[in-house]
Amino acid sequence: MTSPDAPPPATRVAVTPAAAELLRQLDREHGALMFHQSGGCCDGSSPMCFPAGEFRTGAADVLLGTLDVPGVRRPVEFWMSASQFERWRHTHLTVDVVPGRGAGFSLEAPEGVRFLIRSRLLDPAELRALDPPGARD
Repeated sequence: MTSPDAPPPATRVAVTPAAAELLRQLDREHGALMFHQSGGCCDGSSPMCFPAGEFRTGAADVLLGTLDVPGVRRPVEFWMSASQFERWRHTHLTVDVVPGRGAGFSLEAPEGVRFLIRSRLLDPAELRALDPPGARD
């Protein structure tokens, strides 16, 4: 049991209130959801939202975490290509939503908005919690 004054557990991914609202809408329309970010050029570097399981993940992908969004029936997995993760492993990602058309395969495209990532470097305590010494050896 943690004390009430303890900081929240370290995570690699979070969601803004605006993105959470869109995820609730998409969950009502499409059911369980997932994200994948490939690190490709153009829209490939944006997070893509799919019905859960529609995008096949494998050994070339890393599960960064799950987004527990109130009003969404199931946690939303956030996957990233392993090669991109190696470059971004020191970064915390926040899924946000802005006006404009994004990738045509992502579920939000018909809504006239697109998901995007806002990022910051993980602080030393977060890095130790998420990547403990010896974990990469």
